[in-house]
Amino acid sequence: MPLYRRKPFPLVEKPKDLKPQELVFQVRFTKEIFRDYSEYLKRINLYRKRVWTCKATGKVNLTYEEALVSEKEAAERIQNFPKELVAPVLREVQFSMLTLKDLANSIAAKLQGPFSEGAVLYGKKDGRLHRCRIVKVPEEVDKTHYEVTWLGSDNKVTGKALLKGEDLTGKKLPFTRAVLKSFIKDSTYRSFPWVLHDSLVKKHGISTAPPEELKSKISIQDGLVVSHRKRKRSDIEKNTGEVNENGFVHRKGNEKPEAQAVKYPIDDLLVQPSEEDQDLTERPSPCRDFYVPMDCVGNLLMVWDFCTSFGRLLSLSPFSLGDFENAICHKDSTPSLIVESYSALLRLLMKDNGDFSMAIENKKRRPKITAVTWTEYLCDFVETSCALKLSTHVSTIKRGHYGLLDINVKLEIFRELVDQVLATDIFREKLDEHIEERHALASTRRDEALEEGKKRREEKGHRKVGTDIKEVAVEHRPKSVASNHNGLNGVISEKWNGISPQNHSTVDSESERGVVPEKNAEKLNDANVLIEDTSNPSRRALKLMKIDIKEAIETKNTAQRKEYLEREMEKRIVRTNPLGKDRNCNRYWFFRREGKVFVESTDSMQWGYYETKEELDALIGSLNPKGERERALKKQLEKNYNKINLEIQKRSKEAAHRIAMEEDVVLRRSTRVRAPPRENPAFAFLKYVNKWKEL
Repeated sequence: MPLYRRKPFPLVEKPKDLKPQELVFQVRFTKEIFRDYSEYLKRINLYRKRVWTCKATGKVNLTYEEALVSEKEAAERIQNFPKELVAPVLREVQFSMLTLKDLANSIAAKLQGPFSEGAVLYGKKDGRLHRCRIVKVPEEVDKTHYEVTWLGSDNKVTGKALLKGEDLTGKKLPFTRAVLKSFIKDSTYRSFPWVLHDSLVKKHGISTAPPEELKSKISIQDGLVVSHRKRKRSDIEKNTGEVNENGFVHRKGNEKPEAQAVKYPIDDLLVQPSEEDQDLTERPSPCRDFYVPMDCVGNLLMVWDFCTSFGRLLSLSPFSLGDFENAICHKDSTPSLIVESYSALLRLLMKDNGDFSMAIENKKRRPKITAVTWTEYLCDFVETSCALKLSTHVSTIKRGHYGLLDINVKLEIFRELVDQVLATDIFREKLDEHIEERHALASTRRDEALEEGKKRREEKGHRKVGTDIKEVAVEHRPKSVASNHNGLNGVISEKWNGISPQNHSTVDSESERGVVPEKNAEKLNDANVLIEDTSNPSRRALKLMKIDIKEAIETKNTAQRKEYLEREMEKRIVRTNPLGKDRNCNRYWFFRREGKVFVESTDSMQWGYYETKEELDALIGSLNPKGERERALKKQLEKNYNKINLEIQKRSKEAAHRIAMEEDVVLRRSTRVRAPPRENPAFAFLKYVNKWKEL
């Protein structure tokens, strides 16, 4: 069985009172049964972590299932171990004090056997292996040098040499050293010394008596070999109590040994509850009020985030997640929001020289997609690029009944369309531009931070120099303070500016010689770097971007510069990453244009969200910083707290405004005349207009 942190890991026993009709959760590869889903989920998450070790091969950083597969493959290799070599190998293993690597090398060298005269082998020459033939074998046992002749490509002798036995490589073993190591580990129940299982000892007639040099270090108890390890007296006192004069240990009353201090953070599942955890708030339950089915939420968020993040590239103005969700669920007709989204994605595909653009050319369709012809292009895409199960819905779309399709079918088509757009050269070029621009902005931000730190250090040094000058002036101030006041102030001001009266002439002479001021020198330096970087276009482009950014922020103060750089970084979107994971590996997401924090389960089948400031505060307060995952998640939530809170407030204002409009519609509604549905704020998604549409 796989080892957990190199130690045996017990499996959960099967419940004794299990009923035949009872619904339970079972781990597929261990056959463990759980009644509680949370316990089952904890165990599954632990098995998925790379903390397991293959017992047969010693491979580390594996998942439990990978370790099982590794052990199974090792067992199959061991079964093919040559039977005639089993007994000799086991005799070498029994009571050996070598490490596993050294033991395997030693056995392999012995199995290759002594080299005989006339044997053609490979020997080391100038750090490489060359073919050679043994001419003379050493007669004395102590001598290990063999006389060999080097062989060329046509077996002609090219020279002679004396080689050690370790420099000669003989016949190839019928197994690898990895198989030999697995065989050794599988045949023994302990190491240092290595001791074989009783069944193998009896089967092959191997001695169980330890050698003379090990009799003082080991003993046999209950048929097992036990080593004599001396424990330090201080350790015994610390762990078990006091030691009297005769060496006997006495524990004081019911005193228990002190628990070792745990160094946090650790894996979240290993964090034990303590008194400090009482300060943590109770985690609020996320809201799961979605209009679309739960298994469609992931596709809904992915498509919406892509369309809003890369709206400029698609020529598609942004829209809210609520409007997109309502438009997907709408069945009476096809809202303009859906039509414009499909059209924008299809237009980008038509610009790329892919399968879809070839299909459009073969059918000789017009290059312009309109609100009337968009279904034709969508049907062409589904037929050429989508799976067969989606192609069955083409007839429904052609009849003009797109709204009657299932929600999961609509989102599957959208997802497939987004995947195709992601693979286009146009999108990849735009993504490369964003990455380069983000690098330039990040580099500028680092330069700004370094410059700011340099200025703070200089100001601190100037203040210290100014204080020292004032102290010296006070000590040497003459009695007629008024007469010397102006002169003293003049000296201080000149010293404060870093220019003494003696240096005035030097400064004037430098300006006459054409010495460039500091700002102009920086620009000149940048220009020289650009000239030098003509051989590296990417570096030259990065320098040009940095110069443009510096010119844009040149007239701004420090706070405005930081805000500008952060804002420009957010515009260059590359991808949306999760904020982090909680102890149960649930992922948390925040999208820029939606004032909610979304929660995704480990299997991506359950979604929820937090939408108020109180829920956000409670969520942050419930995260335990002792765990690695929750510590990182809490740090990210606190870092983005103001941004998330701003979006939450914005969303709350929009919701309040929408409610007020709905109440106003109800108050103005007559008993005879009903208000048109498009005036109802609940149908605001029907009024969507693509303001960025290409004309």
